[in-house]
Amino acid sequence: MAVPKGRDEGRVARLAPLLMLVAVVLLVAGAAELAPAVVQRRITQGLINLVAVVGLYVFVGNSGVLSFGNVAFMGIGAYVSALLTMAPAAKGVFLPDLPPFLAAAELPVAAGAFAGGAAAALVGAVAGFPLMRLSGISASIATFAILVVSYVVLGNWTSVTGGQNSLMGLPIYVGIWTATVWAVVAIVIAFFHQESRSGLLLRASREDEVAAAASGVNVVWNRFLAFVISAFLSGIAGVLLAHFLGTVRVETFYLDLTFLIIAMLVIGGTGSLTGAVSGALVITALTELLRQIEVGVPIGTTVIAAPAGLGDAVLALLMLAIILFRPKGISGGRELAWARGPKELKLSQPAADGHNS
Repeated sequence: MAVPKGRDEGRVARLAPLLMLVAVVLLVAGAAELAPAVVQRRITQGLINLVAVVGLYVFVGNSGVLSFGNVAFMGIGAYVSALLTMAPAAKGVFLPDLPPFLAAAELPVAAGAFAGGAAAALVGAVAGFPLMRLSGISASIATFAILVVSYVVLGNWTSVTGGQNSLMGLPIYVGIWTATVWAVVAIVIAFFHQESRSGLLLRASREDEVAAAASGVNVVWNRFLAFVISAFLSGIAGVLLAHFLGTVRVETFYLDLTFLIIAMLVIGGTGSLTGAVSGALVITALTELLRQIEVGVPIGTTVIAAPAGLGDAVLALLMLAIILFRPKGISGGRELAWARGPKELKLSQPAADGHNS
């Protein structure tokens, strides 16, 4: 039985945001192959941040509840993967008091990555079960408590994490294409979650929680599901960062990274997956430009350098400007979509807003 042409075009239109975002990520990765090694490293780190931002979007963008706890899940994923993939000899040097079963473990890197993501999801499930009953500022403060508790535990569990010392000797396997593959996987997971029934109901509760609950929407369950998926993707981002740098340090997974990831999502637009991806890519490019300016720009025989900390100041001012003048971010809370044909593009409202292009 032949599929009607209109129905086939409708399916393509619904998948347009996914296809175009994946194409953008692949284009960025392909362009990075032609860039110098230092730029490749920056782009790789930007793609890792993209995984983290998309993970944050899964919960924040669909629920409307701001979360400060996702960087904690990144830290959990990083440490779990490190403990499971480091060579036993390296563990003997950096973690002499490690329990025997962990000291002898040496899993393949892929298994360690999934274990790190699963551990983050498990912690997210345990923490999210009571916290998802909260709303608004109460829920946001509760997620910040997750970040603080994680920082304290990881920073003081010396026998297992090394405490405040850097944990070195991790297998370094994350390059531009590893980060690209995981960025695509994260985008695919986030897209199909937001297009699922649970994602639709969650966005309905974002618009009007009382009306959604009165209509029979199980707000707590849908938030919980999004929170666990968000924790998993954040854990994977932490794994990628750890195995990109080759070291893990508890300070890495605290306030600085929390601010950066939230700023990327806010500047891009919390209301759409397009906003999450565009925010990550734009801020990565901007921070690299500002870093170069801080290092110094040669003009003739003179090197002009900006004061240290310029990047953080500009990022904060940009986020403030976005909040004041374009609250829905760069994307305007819309997704990319086909307009009339496969060569004409436009931005369209997500399905939760009640209409599609």
